[in-house]
Amino acid sequence: MAGKVYVGLSGGVDSAVAAMLLKERGDDVTALFMKNWEEDDEDDYCAAAEDLQSAEQVCDILDLPLETVNFSSEYWDYVFEHFLQEYRAGRTPNPDVLCNREIKFKAFLDYALDHGADKIATGHYADVYQCHGSHYLGKAADDDKDQTYFLYAIGQHALSHTVFPLSDLNKAQVRQLARDAGLPNHARKDSTGICFIGERRFREFLSRYIPASPGEIRDLDDNPVGQHQGLMYYTIGQRHGLGIGGPGEPWYVARKDLDTNVLYVVEGHDHPALHHSGLTAGDLQWIKGTPPDLPLDCTARIRHRQPEQACRISAIQDGVKVDFIEPQRAIAPGQSVVFYDGELCLGGGIIEQAV
Repeated sequence: MAGKVYVGLSGGVDSAVAAMLLKERGDDVTALFMKNWEEDDEDDYCAAAEDLQSAEQVCDILDLPLETVNFSSEYWDYVFEHFLQEYRAGRTPNPDVLCNREIKFKAFLDYALDHGADKIATGHYADVYQCHGSHYLGKAADDDKDQTYFLYAIGQHALSHTVFPLSDLNKAQVRQLARDAGLPNHARKDSTGICFIGERRFREFLSRYIPASPGEIRDLDDNPVGQHQGLMYYTIGQRHGLGIGGPGEPWYVARKDLDTNVLYVVEGHDHPALHHSGLTAGDLQWIKGTPPDLPLDCTARIRHRQPEQACRISAIQDGVKVDFIEPQRAIAPGQSVVFYDGELCLGGGIIEQAV
């Protein structure tokens, strides 16, 4: 047993069942609801009140104490500012990775330890192993729900104080446990959208913080084919929202040129310009705290839920080069590449460019 555990309760079914399982096994469980965004509380998009109400209902049924804490300042400084900086630079960031590292497994962890907790728990689908004094991040039993892709940046300190009660369960089992326990959120849909901000009309939201700069859309021969609304709104491999018609195959984003403010597109889902045999990555985070011996043959994902791809990692200045056995489609700078050795997540980094 972990002892005194703080569970991050979001209002969703996953964290609710995580809290229930910990209480059933005899842990001293306290639920914590985190509010991390308050820039537009008056908007219809803000679901914090609804989430809190759901968390309160769960705690009433499970007879758990519930505390609330506001990490909005930390979220703005360490997650959202970086989110905006990446979009300004023409990249496509993944805020969930930073959100986990800086908020759920740092600010939340620090709060819990300061209040006497031995461990924290979340509703993530992942696992933690300990061996020879080190902690390892393992994949969840439900490969479709496995969330290690978003957790690769948390280190040894956080892992040593973390439990993932859902590691051996799939989503259907989690919902059934919640239903059997009479939890009112057993059928609540999974949260999507920006971490802690939620679902919203993305272009409208982003334009509040970064002025849009419309420009030309061109094919790879530099022929104009349309107008874009701002490079920040598009990511590599994107099809929808281009506003380009015609009798041929659909158009896809192939490249963004910040210097000329041109969006380059190609026709066809499998156009060669969308495929690359490798990438470079920086801002590397290794689960063990130190990099493995390189070069290393392993597998990798360049997006969540992607089947793992065989690759070789080699050291380069300020990062790594990743060579894939099979070419990869739509490698997007700013996204994460995450490395695996069997059931273990080794770590990952931020994609800098396709090569």
